[in-house]
Amino acid sequence: MPEPSPPGAEKKAGWLGRLTSGLRKSSAKLVGGISDLVTKRKLDDAALEDLEELLITADLGAAMAARLTGNLAKTRFGKDVTEDEVRTAFAEDIAHSLAPVAVPLTIDASKKPFVILVVGVNGAGKTTTIGKLTKQFRDEGRAVTLAAGDTFRAAAVEQLQIWGQRTGAPVIARETGADAAGLAFDALNESASRSDDILLIDTAGRLQNKDNLMAELAKIVRVIKKKDETAPHSVLLVLDATVGQNAHSQVEAFRDIAGVTGLVLTKVDGTAKGGVVVALAEKFGLPVHYLGVGEGVDDLRPFTATDFARGLLGFS
Repeated sequence: MPEPSPPGAEKKAGWLGRLTSGLRKSSAKLVGGISDLVTKRKLDDAALEDLEELLITADLGAAMAARLTGNLAKTRFGKDVTEDEVRTAFAEDIAHSLAPVAVPLTIDASKKPFVILVVGVNGAGKTTTIGKLTKQFRDEGRAVTLAAGDTFRAAAVEQLQIWGQRTGAPVIARETGADAAGLAFDALNESASRSDDILLIDTAGRLQNKDNLMAELAKIVRVIKKKDETAPHSVLLVLDATVGQNAHSQVEAFRDIAGVTGLVLTKVDGTAKGGVVVALAEKFGLPVHYLGVGEGVDDLRPFTATDFARGLLGFS
């Protein structure tokens, strides 16, 4: 008789399948390019330069591209190489580089509530990410409150309220146009009075180059600190992977204004620019807590370096 699968193996296999499928657009560009470049060819200077250019166009960033090709040259320069050898070497190197940022989001149980501020530009998927996280936290038995800090868009408030109904999490909201900082302060008071485990605060989508909106975000952070100087305990920047290199300027701006502590990459399945995760890790070193590869409630999962690196290079 075959041995039974370990607990959670089927669920992990299902997620790996979705991750590999979600990265298909990104991996197709890399795998196809590598195949074209190394077929019946020695690894000489010209081949290395071509590979480096391919990695850059796949949004891995210039620094990482140079490192990957440099490491490959150390052992294979002047030799015939196969597509699989190059892909395997790149996948192992990328996994090694990503390992330090593949950090789970840890909830400090001594904070009541543990405050998570969620920030990002319009359309990145903040509210949906909050809903999916709430489902996970509630499934773990945690008491969660949601704060509808996107007071500019009634649709965002309604979306958050639907997630609250689905998950049994109370939602604190105000009229359209209300002061978002004031709402965050009230939400923290109310959540603390209930000794909640987690308070998730949504914020309005704002472009990183709009000074007035970024100033409002800074105000939200200041007001939260007046109630609890250690809060927000986590500031999650939700990034739409389809924006590619534009993600760099978003990280810089939100990190400087709101003190971003970790990243969530969404819509990885909708782009050939999934390699930007590698470039962001190389440049900023911020924890990548979660990766989203679909619309389903289970399609947001903790980021794992090896699984991502292998998926990016087309390994299932």
